[in-house]
Amino acid sequence: MKKLEVKDLKENFFEAIGKEWMLVTAGTKEKFNTMTASWGGIGWLWNKPVAFVFIRPERYTYEFIEKSDYLTLSFLGEANKKVHAICGSKSGRDMDKVKATGLKPVFTEQGNVFFEQARLILECKKLYADNIKPDCFLDKESIEKWYGGAHGGFHKMYIVEIENIWEGD
Repeated sequence: MKKLEVKDLKENFFEAIGKEWMLVTAGTKEKFNTMTASWGGIGWLWNKPVAFVFIRPERYTYEFIEKSDYLTLSFLGEANKKVHAICGSKSGRDMDKVKATGLKPVFTEQGNVFFEQARLILECKKLYADNIKPDCFLDKESIEKWYGGAHGGFHKMYIVEIENIWEGD
């Protein structure tokens, strides 16, 4: 893994998050969980490089994110859609996703988890979190589209500072 600085990133995150997807992972060496996410973004806020992600409270990974100060975002590349399919549709409560997918966990100096197969990893510290609220939607059609059916509950938004970046081999 090669360590990068924010200024060295040349990534198109519209493509990386929206089409390639990412794994959001939190927990410890002893117990962690990961899930596929395709909602989020990268930017600059409070004079810091940040990412923002959205996680439903029903997701098992949510419990790990809530307990941790950190999370990682792992971008596996288009070739790993099967991994994303499992990590996005199966719960870590019911199965060992690492075993089922062949993911190989790697631990940062701070003990955060990412995966050897990742082409890009962002190690992030939580800065802010808030629940998406129905009464705050300005576009009322979005409520029905994203929350009116069997999608589950409202997401929680996390704004996280990007502290470390690695590029895979």
